[in-house]
Amino acid sequence: MIKIQNKWIRAAIPALLLHCSIGTVYCWSLVSGSIVDYFVAGGVDVSKSTIEWAFSLAIFFLGMSAAFLGPFVERDIHKASLISAICFSVGMAGTGFFISTRSVIGVFLSYGVIMGIGLGTGYLSPVKTLMLWFSEQKGLATGLSIAGFGLAKVIASPIMEALQAKFGIVAMFYILAVIYFIMMFIGHILLAKPEGWVEPKESSGESVISILKNKTFLGIWIMFYINITCGLALISQEKSIVTAIGLSAFAGVISSITAIFNAGGRLGLSTLGDKLKDRNTVYKMIFIASIVVTGLTVVTNGISNSIVLLVLPLLFVVNAGYGVGFSNVPALLSDHFGMKSISRIHGLCLSAWAFAGLTGNQIATLIVNHTGTTIDDGQGHKINPTGYQNVLYFTLALYVIAFLVCFFIVPKSGKEKKA
Repeated sequence: MIKIQNKWIRAAIPALLLHCSIGTVYCWSLVSGSIVDYFVAGGVDVSKSTIEWAFSLAIFFLGMSAAFLGPFVERDIHKASLISAICFSVGMAGTGFFISTRSVIGVFLSYGVIMGIGLGTGYLSPVKTLMLWFSEQKGLATGLSIAGFGLAKVIASPIMEALQAKFGIVAMFYILAVIYFIMMFIGHILLAKPEGWVEPKESSGESVISILKNKTFLGIWIMFYINITCGLALISQEKSIVTAIGLSAFAGVISSITAIFNAGGRLGLSTLGDKLKDRNTVYKMIFIASIVVTGLTVVTNGISNSIVLLVLPLLFVVNAGYGVGFSNVPALLSDHFGMKSISRIHGLCLSAWAFAGLTGNQIATLIVNHTGTTIDDGQGHKINPTGYQNVLYFTLALYVIAFLVCFFIVPKSGKEKKA
């Protein structure tokens, strides 16, 4: 065992290795079209909306595995991080295999279920560890870890496009499975709680039922769910929206830029929360910004009119708000409920991510497929500008509800009796 006791080596670096690996799940829009093309070329008639369920299942199993495995992660982060490395890499390799055999169910099982479990355990494992090492800067701690989840898209987007172009979609998944297993295994070896830390015994008052009945927890869960749903609705359509505004040639670059905003929101705005008296102010800021940019794009018919100067800032702001929603929530929960059972409480809150995974991109796909008119942009791309515009009406309404919940239901940090 490694005996080094350093917060960067035992917490920050392994957290980044784990999250920079599993965060590549958000590169889905760069591979989903290629997967459909591979199936169709082999005589298997499958629609993009059907394949989208692989991503939805991955997010669902991420959230549910985090919710149910919270106590296990609390007890043994070392074993949890190893399970994550195995499940994620096996799921990714399995995805490549089932694409090669053109099995839709196999892709759902490997990318959705197996990778999803790896995502949930890997996502949760470093969070409490970081907050223990950075006890006075919890926002910075969770921001460091969860920024890696967003940063993964920045790093992986151009790499995945290059691998696809050179080796094809199947080989790309095999290559990435090996690379990410090595990264995550190193993170697993390094990850450790501070020496001498002993997990306190939980009291009977900290049952799952009592947590779920707590008004503050429910308020945080609802606004967390809405923020993820809106983010997924737009992120899942990002490449198509970029194509609709005439920038398809720059899709990879724009994907990396939006990922920078995603990672920047996770680290920068979460760190800002450490300096604020009420950490919930961060959520108020992101909901107001999201309402403003979405509203401006809606009233100007931005996507349908290809107003690049509005649509790109919309994608940037939504990605930043989406990112900080993840990094701010564990610190916000610890402010209200304390550190004793934070993995359990955080895991339960991540169930919001699971349900958002089943609703966000699926509702967006449903709106695009059943409203507006699909047209050919003259470059071989099928786009539906009006459909994407209608997705904005849906997200705008949800952002308004989230702001009201954030403002009227969730109290100021520290006002609740800590468990």
